[in-house]
Amino acid sequence: MVVLRTKMGPFRGFAMVHPHSRLPTADELPDSDDTPVDNELQDLIPGLLKLLLATIWAERQDWFWGTDMAVYFDPEDEPIVPDGFLALGVPRIKDENLRRSYVLWEEKVVPVLTLEVVSRKRRNEYRQKKLDYAALGVGYYVIYNALRQVKESLEVYRLEQGEYIPMSGNPVWLPDVGLAIGRERNVYQGVEREWLYWYDQAGERYLTPEERATEAARQAAEAERRAAEAERRVLEEASARKKAEVQLELLRQQLRDQGLEPGA
Repeated sequence: MVVLRTKMGPFRGFAMVHPHSRLPTADELPDSDDTPVDNELQDLIPGLLKLLLATIWAERQDWFWGTDMAVYFDPEDEPIVPDGFLALGVPRIKDENLRRSYVLWEEKVVPVLTLEVVSRKRRNEYRQKKLDYAALGVGYYVIYNALRQVKESLEVYRLEQGEYIPMSGNPVWLPDVGLAIGRERNVYQGVEREWLYWYDQAGERYLTPEERATEAARQAAEAERRAAEAERRVLEEASARKKAEVQLELLRQQLRDQGLEPGA
C-alpha cells in the first residue's frame, strides 16, 4: 500500500492507495499554481541560493533545488508551491527534460527545507504555510521578509515534534543540510542590497561565481605583482653585487698602483 495524504483539509489525514492504482506522473500535473510573483526578489533570492549550491555541491548529484515549483503530496489535492525548496537524496537531474514539478509519490523524499520570500501581499507565510510544511515533515522553514514590517528579515525554523521552533543567529547552521543560511548586504547582478547566502560551519560565506572569478583575477594580479616585485629585487641585488665587484676591483687596482699586492 502507498500512504498519501487526503483532502481532509491541509495534511489532516491519510489515505491508503492500492498499489495497482494509477497515480498521475509529473508530466501530467501542472508545474505551478500560475500565481505570478509580485516582486523580483521572489525569483532572484531563490535563484541565487540555487546558483550557490551548484557551485558548492558541483561534484554531488544527490540534491535538487526547486524555485516556484509545484510540490505534489496528494494526487487529489492542490500542490504547495514554495518560493524555493531543497531536497536531499534525490537525483539532481532525472532526465534531459528536467523536472516540471516535484511529486512525492515519485520522489519518495520530502524536502528538507522550504523558503518563502514575503511579498507585499501576504500569502500566509507566517500561518497556514507554516502549518502545511510542518505537517508535510519539512525539516527547516525559512522566511525572508525584505519589507521588515513585522518580523526580522530572516527567520529560520526547525521542525521538532511536529512544530516549528525558531533558530537564532546569522548565519544559522542547518545540521541536516550541512550548510548555514544567512543574510548579508552585498552586490548581486548589479543590485546592492541584503541577499541570502549559504555559509560553511565556521560562518564563512560561499562566494558567487562572479565573486569567485573576481577573486581569482585579484589573486592572479596579486601573484603577478609579487612575481614582478621578486624579479625587481633579484635585479636590484644583482646590480648591487655588480657595483660592489666593480668598487672592489677599483680598490685592488689602487693598491697595485701603490706597489701593494691585494691580499698580501
